[in-house]
Amino acid sequence: MRESDAKLRVLIVDDEPLARTNLRVLLRRHPEVEIAGEVGSGVEALKEIRRTKPDLVFLDVQMPECDGFDVLEMLGGNLRAAVIFVTAYDHYALKAFEAGALDYLLKPFDDHRFELALGRAQEKIHLRRSASAKLDRLAVKNAGEIVFLKPAEIDWIEAADYYVCLHVGARTHLLRRSMSELEQDLDPADFCRIHRSAIVNLARVRALQHNRNGESEVLLENGSTLPVSRRARRLIQSAVAAIRP
Repeated sequence: MRESDAKLRVLIVDDEPLARTNLRVLLRRHPEVEIAGEVGSGVEALKEIRRTKPDLVFLDVQMPECDGFDVLEMLGGNLRAAVIFVTAYDHYALKAFEAGALDYLLKPFDDHRFELALGRAQEKIHLRRSASAKLDRLAVKNAGEIVFLKPAEIDWIEAADYYVCLHVGARTHLLRRSMSELEQDLDPADFCRIHRSAIVNLARVRALQHNRNGESEVLLENGSTLPVSRRARRLIQSAVAAIRP
């Protein structure tokens, strides 16, 4: 692994310049940390997260136009980074953890509290990197043999009780894993969960369209059509746009 790959890449998001400066000073005490960027709004955060793909985001809650919770909602499954909310308002704490935040720093926080939050993030990201390194292949038992699949070969993934069904060309493979577990291991730049029972390979998406009932669905390169939930519609629009500028 190259030294740059081993570094913890951090994005700072806060509409207060002084708050960004404080975080930058604290982070620069850690040689293993690389500051990927800093922005002052939720709209800019969406662009920078998609562009720089940071490992960790320090995310302010209250920002004009698009707040921290809006950022998480719009990114959805495409947000691979760990998130630490930073805010002066303690009543957002429960909502932050419900939204999947790793930690919650209440301004003003001291150095010890910051170090604790950063340490938690480093541990989580290390575990995620270790898991991702193992996903170069998926080992699937099929008709008495073990088939090794590259994630890029998969067209789409379907929930099947305690299993997932991997659709690869004209073949399907059953894998004993939950959708949520597999979603965490897949690269969000390549895969998007469009429904509670379906994940698609974005490279296989030909079009996003409406069916006769006015509901959204994706058309895949192999001709398959899959339903898209209301929440996922905006996610897949953004995801496909990101890989097809």
